[in-house]
Amino acid sequence: MTAVKAQAPARRRRWPRSPWVHALLALVVVALVQGFFVKVYQVPSGSMEQTLNVGDRVLVNRMAYSFSEPRHGDVVVFRKPAGWGTAPERSPIRTAAGWLGDLTGIGPGNTEYLVKRIIGLPGDTVECCDAAGRVKVNGIGVDEPFVYQDLPFDAAAGMECSTAANSPRCFGPFHLAQDQYLLLGDHRANSEDSVAACRGSQAEPGCLKTAQRSDLVGTVDWFLFPFNKWGGNQNLSGRF
Repeated sequence: MTAVKAQAPARRRRWPRSPWVHALLALVVVALVQGFFVKVYQVPSGSMEQTLNVGDRVLVNRMAYSFSEPRHGDVVVFRKPAGWGTAPERSPIRTAAGWLGDLTGIGPGNTEYLVKRIIGLPGDTVECCDAAGRVKVNGIGVDEPFVYQDLPFDAAAGMECSTAANSPRCFGPFHLAQDQYLLLGDHRANSEDSVAACRGSQAEPGCLKTAQRSDLVGTVDWFLFPFNKWGGNQNLSGRF
């Protein structure tokens, strides 16, 4: 009888255990998550106080508008359009680091982002103010409990929008064309937003700044830091 020699089981190929490989994989996973699903942003200015304060870390839902359209009152992060001001000067090293940040979603990038609240959608007519000093969207005054330190308005004292002594709160009316979004900061007296150059009696033609649908990165849905604000906030969903 011929003896049959048992074959040794084939060795399974093991994934390399190098820490550099693990670090690269982690980097790729984080970049994919931040590039397509959610991304962490740091609030750079006080234009959205008290909803968002300087230094807050927020989680932006990049999938928010994949299956739905932007809505009135959404707090959004958007790419700074060219007409919203000049880009800052950066050194070659900072530009190279920013290129990596834009590519991976990790660290500072070269693309500038702003955070504001959507007040006007394509087709809307937006102006300020009604008799109570409220912003009007399509002729209706909207309640905005999230607004902090608004500009002065006093109809009883003649400081309104129909008098020579215009309130600095007044602007418009502006009719938004297709793919135009009007965005305002919650800290109205300290916000370089869509109508910052259009308020009061000194507004000039062409002062309105808007964003397009492609500029909108996503909605601010969650606080990560500071920890006492961790989670959601009713003002983040202040829709009207």
